[in-house]
Amino acid sequence: MFRYFRRLAHGVTYTRWLHLCIPVLIFSVWIFISIDTWYVPALVMLPVGLIPAVRLEEGLQAQLLLTPEERGRPDARIAAAASATWAERRRVVLWIQVRLALAAVATLITVWLPVLAIDLLTLSFRRADGNVRPLTTLEPHWWYALLAPLPIVAMLACMPALGDVVTAIARRLLGPSPKERLLALEERTEQLLERNRIARELHDSIGHALTVAVVQAAAARTAKDPDFTDRALAAIEETGRDALDDLERVLRVLREQRTPATQRPTLVEASRLFESARASGAKLDVDVQGPLAKVPAPVSREGYRILQESLTNVLRHSGAVPVRVRMAVADDWLELEVSNPLSTSAGSPGGGSGLRGIRERAALLGGKAKTGPYKSEWVVHASLPLDRIR
Repeated sequence: MFRYFRRLAHGVTYTRWLHLCIPVLIFSVWIFISIDTWYVPALVMLPVGLIPAVRLEEGLQAQLLLTPEERGRPDARIAAAASATWAERRRVVLWIQVRLALAAVATLITVWLPVLAIDLLTLSFRRADGNVRPLTTLEPHWWYALLAPLPIVAMLACMPALGDVVTAIARRLLGPSPKERLLALEERTEQLLERNRIARELHDSIGHALTVAVVQAAAARTAKDPDFTDRALAAIEETGRDALDDLERVLRVLREQRTPATQRPTLVEASRLFESARASGAKLDVDVQGPLAKVPAPVSREGYRILQESLTNVLRHSGAVPVRVRMAVADDWLELEVSNPLSTSAGSPGGGSGLRGIRERAALLGGKAKTGPYKSEWVVHASLPLDRIR
């Protein structure tokens, strides 16, 4: 019981009560015209509910006053969209009639229960003035004052209950249709995929830059050659600038400033990855077959990141070793393979987030990726379909 009345301290209890009382304004205006035809506003609202925009207005109002914690969320259980089908229009018509009926109940509770409390208080020292007719036949007595708080308690008890009722009905009649729920689910899925993509790109780009910087710095320190040190510093600077560009782009996405996908690097720009790896000491053997420029942009962008992560793993775990890179475009598939000799002294790339990200990127495009040792080499092989993207 205490937990129930504790809800009177919540603001949503009073916003829901306000939502219940708003339709009373329509009846209040009509009463000045004709009190005998009080039912006319309810009849007038029947065709109004068929207007598509009314569902949007009712949904926004219900979200704001009934479920403020869900306002603006894609998974809100009260839709804020115009009616798209006749079934939705019929539910809006029914909702308006139910809302008018609940408004009448809320008005009676709000008006007559306080009036009853006042009459009981009045009856404690003199005859009631007739606001509540049954009390006019009673004789004044002091103990009626003890009953005066009961109507107020009853009114306060009704407020959360009626608020729950109108909220449940709103979710049933103004709730999203199956199509709207599917669209919300797709939007949520897109948001999760975007977050995962940002996490992967940060891992690939920043991880690649830091790996190159560490390898270059270590090589420059041990070489003790001024010319080599200058080249190493230049490579670190160039890689750092590329990483800063990627970081700035990702931060713009996080600030909800949409960045065109065309600004993300593609396999056509893979030469900068090769130059960075060669500058770090890796001996690259690159074999490109087919027109990379004709690869669909989504596949080319993800292929670039797969290649970047693969080269980063080579530098991080194997150091300056021979690396063979093969890219082939044929039969509506992009085949991407990076292999390097396994070294007993170097750690295995293992199954960290980088390799998992490679497999996830391939799977999102409908392809597949394999990573692991093969004979005496560590091989990353990705097969990405082109026809499904076009």
